[in-house]
Amino acid sequence: MTWCFGIVRGRLAEVYFESRGEGEKLPFAHCYVSKKEYKTKQEQRWIVEDTKRTWFSFHSKRYRLLPSN
Repeated sequence: MTWCFGIVRGRLAEVYFESRGEGEKLPFAHCYVSKKEYKTKQEQRWIVEDTKRTWFSFHSKRYRLLPSN
């Protein structure tokens, strides 16, 4: 299981992925988090880098990758 930070429904979240096949990763869960929970410079940098490229919508138990802003 892998995870990254992302924006889900307009809020910061940890998005968890499961691997299927060769290199294919599908999101299967998320949990909303606060930016204040992550104190180190490295964690803050991960938040900035990951949220630039991972925006999801979540509806009816399905995730859809949105174009990042």
